[in-house]
Amino acid sequence: MLYDSFPIIRNLPLPFQKAFENFETYGTIAIGFINEHKKTRVPGEPRDFIDCYLDELEKRGNDGSSFSEEQLIMYSLDLHGAGTDTTSNTLLTAFLYLMTFPHIQDRCQQEIDQVLEGKYRASFEDRNEMPYTQAVIHEVQRVANTVPLSVFHRTTTDTELMGYSIPKGTMIIENLTSVLNEEGQWKFPHEFNPENFLDDKGEFVKPEAFMPFSAGPRVCLGEGLARMELFLIMVTLLRKFKFIWPEDAGEPDFTPVFGITMTPKPYRMKVQLRRPQ
Repeated sequence: MLYDSFPIIRNLPLPFQKAFENFETYGTIAIGFINEHKKTRVPGEPRDFIDCYLDELEKRGNDGSSFSEEQLIMYSLDLHGAGTDTTSNTLLTAFLYLMTFPHIQDRCQQEIDQVLEGKYRASFEDRNEMPYTQAVIHEVQRVANTVPLSVFHRTTTDTELMGYSIPKGTMIIENLTSVLNEEGQWKFPHEFNPENFLDDKGEFVKPEAFMPFSAGPRVCLGEGLARMELFLIMVTLLRKFKFIWPEDAGEPDFTPVFGITMTPKPYRMKVQLRRPQ
């Protein structure tokens, strides 16, 4: 965040230089996956995203399009990073809060047991019958605020906003924290409370200020996948296990670790198998 926000510090021997070394390693691993796909793929019968892209690259040839192996490397890294890091950090936040507020965890489990009674596994459609669990998941996303500055944008035309002139080509850095904690937009803006996503009848509602995936035409492309992952993983785990804060672990610390994404500090948990429902 500092590197992107303050270009003057980019040549200093600060810790983010290590990130560039790690990125080089990351790229080497991606290249290895791509080369393995080239050896084993059957054209026209894609197994995954890399095969699909290689098919398209072969079809287009040198037509001057943006398709290239260099772009494939970057897309592979984007999909892996954006598709795993943010979701896993949100889940870490979820279980930290569910252990701290066991009555919220209990209520989720009661709803899950009731809706899934007789079913082998949960499906994404089950969310429509779980307003409280939905509210908890969305409240977790709100307080987790995993990518507080979102992905940086750039203006495509000269723009005026609230009296300010923003020239074409200006880098725009969103402050999602200000929205996710804005006074007047939330019933309880500064505390963890699923009531932020429930109406007077206990039905799930999603306020306009809920935008953990950014906003506008460049909203996170993985939003649909992330929503499914969070719901299915949390419901499946809560159905089978009870998560307990260890008695000798001290007080929970909600101070996040800052980086490209925000994550909770490492913590311990006690996992107890629930009795069959």
